[in-house]
Amino acid sequence: MAAGPVTGPPVPGLRVDVDVPGRLRAAFEVPRGSVVAVLGPNGAGKSTLLHAVAGLLGDIGAVAVDGETWSAAGSTSRLVRERRIGMAFQGQSLFPHLSAEANVAFGPRSRGVDASAARAVAADWLTRFGVADLAARRPGQLSGGQAQRVSLARALATDPQLLLLDEPFSGLDIGVATSLRLELGEHLAAFAGTTLLVTHDALDAFTLADTVLVIDDGEVAQLGAPADVAARPLTEHVARLVGLNVLREGAQLTSFRPDAVTVSLARPEGSARLQWSGRVLSTAPHGDALRARVETSTGADLLADVTPAAAVELGLAAGREVWLSVKATSVQQYSAAPTPSATPSGTP
Repeated sequence: MAAGPVTGPPVPGLRVDVDVPGRLRAAFEVPRGSVVAVLGPNGAGKSTLLHAVAGLLGDIGAVAVDGETWSAAGSTSRLVRERRIGMAFQGQSLFPHLSAEANVAFGPRSRGVDASAARAVAADWLTRFGVADLAARRPGQLSGGQAQRVSLARALATDPQLLLLDEPFSGLDIGVATSLRLELGEHLAAFAGTTLLVTHDALDAFTLADTVLVIDDGEVAQLGAPADVAARPLTEHVARLVGLNVLREGAQLTSFRPDAVTVSLARPEGSARLQWSGRVLSTAPHGDALRARVETSTGADLLADVTPAAAVELGLAAGREVWLSVKATSVQQYSAAPTPSATPSGTP
């Protein structure tokens, strides 16, 4: 699996080399069976990537799935309806006038499966997602979690080569999202195709995905196994998702944990490798600690975890002037260049 321009004949899996002017420039390749968590800040181009791969943006580059060319520069693209794609985007997008069963059966029917067989497929998938008893209900009669289960069942009922999921847990309460995440994980483990999962939650990357693709400012910033990306994030957004501070120093990145940061009111003395003066922007509970977000004199925002007792002693609150320091033994440095290649865990 390689990040950057891809060459050679198409191979089983997903190969993408697309250019959506002003929105996205992405080239990468992942093997068949991969579950790829697509991370990045709002507006980075994550949803644009899914729409480009699905063929919803016209001819904007090359897409190949399992050795089949779906689109290529200068040639006729395979029509969207001819691409074996299962899609579940934000808002479920279920047909409001159809029952849950008819919504799930729609995909197989559109691919030529007779009505009886399509209903059987729909019943099977509704059962797998635990909503078989809701088969006769229309979307307006379903809760958010029930509707999302129907939406995911519909996406998988077509036996797709490629599954595109855009924030599938968005808008759901924590309990429902947690339950649905576990259910989806079981289905993705058994899914033979390739999955692109757009998410804002690092938990999705660690519980559902074997690969992380980071999109930043319309470009591929990082591609690799979740543990590798978490250990050495190349963007501030991902660093914050995994709870790290990351500073860019030329061609090097420096990272350290918030609990490695010492907060004081006076400039620290001693062997601290890094020091900053700054102003507290906000504080919030974080586990057993209080997490302070500090705007430093260099312009960087850093996170620092302190005990509640220390927070009271320091008088930590928005606007408080403080000093931050980190010992050399708590700092990790690595190259800021995108990783040229990576192999997800469990992949040869």
